[in-house]
Amino acid sequence: QVQLVESGGGLVQPGGSLRLTCAASGDTLRFTTVAWYRQASGRERELLAIIGSVGTITYGDAMKGRLTISRAGAEDTVDLQMNSLKPEDSAVYYCNSGGRSGVWGQGTQVTVSL
Repeated sequence: QVQLVESGGGLVQPGGSLRLTCAASGDTLRFTTVAWYRQASGRERELLAIIGSVGTITYGDAMKGRLTISRAGAEDTVDLQMNSLKPEDSAVYYCNSGGRSGVWGQGTQVTVSL
């Protein structure tokens, strides 16, 4: 079964940008649907974006217009470019493969603050 690791989180000022990366080990991400979610403290997990194995992309409402999900050409990764970040975007961001009952990474913390 694939193992997922998220990276790229950290502290960023309001209006700034971050690029998160979901990397796989044990199996490839190329033939499965990959999604990014986020979960703030005390709140439900929110779907941000989905990219299918054939390139179909769907964005959730939470950060729509400020996100780009993509697959790397040479590397077996799925990236999430986040722009115009707001304090309300502070959360743990998770990579997922195979749906909510599938495989999850450990999450990467994003904090948007002065």
